[in-house]
Parts: sequence; C-alpha cells; structure tokens
Amino acid sequence: MITTIGQPRGALIAGLVAATLALAPAATAQSPSAAPQASGATRLVFDKNPQNPSDSRLRVYKGTALWAEYRAGSGLGSTNDCTRERGWLPNGNWKIRLKDRTYNGQLIKGYAIYLADMPCSAGTTTRKEMFIHSEMNRNGTQGPRGTNRRWDGDGDYKSWGCVKLHPEHIKKMFRLFDRKGFGWPTHLSVVS
Repeated sequence: MITTIGQPRGALIAGLVAATLALAPAATAQSPSAAPQASGATRLVFDKNPQNPSDSRLRVYKGTALWAEYRAGSGLGSTNDCTRERGWLPNGNWKIRLKDRTYNGQLIKGYAIYLADMPCSAGTTTRKEMFIHSEMNRNGTQGPRGTNRRWDGDGDYKSWGCVKLHPEHIKKMFRLFDRKGFGWPTHLSVVS
C-alpha cells in the first residue's frame, strides 16, 4: 500500500491514474494491441535520415500520440530526391492511392501502399510508382534467398525511392490501421 503524508488517498489514486494514462501512448509505440482507445486523425510520417537514408523512421500517430515506429529506408543512398531509381522520396504530403495485402506488381508484391505521383523538390522530374512496401511474395510469405521476394537483412532497406519496411513491420502496421476506431491515414507526410 502506498501512503503519503498530507495527501488524501483519492488525490493519490487520481494522480497515479493520470500518470498511467499520460504514459500509455509511449508504451503503445511498442505494443499497439495493448493501447487504450485512440482519438484524433491517423497520420503516417516518414522521417528521412540524411546520414543514412536506409536507417530512417516511419511513424504512426493517432492525433498527437505516437503509436508505432518502424525502421525504414528510401533510395540507394542518394539524398537527391530528383534522381530517379536512386534518390530518396521527396518531402511533402503524398496521397495514398491504394492499400493492398496481395498486391501483384511486376517488382512489388504482397503488402503495399501505393502513393500518388509527386514532383521532386526542384520540379525537374515527377516521382512515379512510389510505394511503401517490403520484400515478399504476393501472399505475404518469403521467397527464395537472394531474390527481391525475400528479406535478407539490412541491405534490403534500400530501394529505388520507395519506402521499404521489414516484412513483419508492414504487416503489423496494416493490422494497426485496420483496428476498430483507429483507421487508415489518407496521406504519407515525408520530412527530413
């Protein structure tokens, strides 16, 4: 039993409850399934790391609360967002066109979020066919070792500009968005 001198028991309990609720969103960043009911708009933010583009962060917010954070990469190491098939994703608000668990593109398969086209920062080129995705088969399983259907390690965070996540992380993110009362974001905000 916790006791304090000069403080009524009800005030102490109220303080403990308030402290617990204040800590809840931080705890949910690791375990969304244990989180309290969410409120506010769902936001998806890709925070690019200029020192190492393949060690950037993709964050999920509900209102102002951080609910999940995943390591993610974009590009092949170039921070020039106008360089096709090498540079990282340009900053801005990318509209989400499609979300699919069984996407069957020529290169991208399985869990994928397809983003609308957007011009690069200099306006010299439009970045097209950009996704948030991983490396997997259409059904979400892993393909043969050494193919773009199998996650083999840190080198797989590199992409032709798309945002790439570990297969388990993109699956967890889809489950989080599908939770009752949580919902899907309409855009991906890209910042650096």
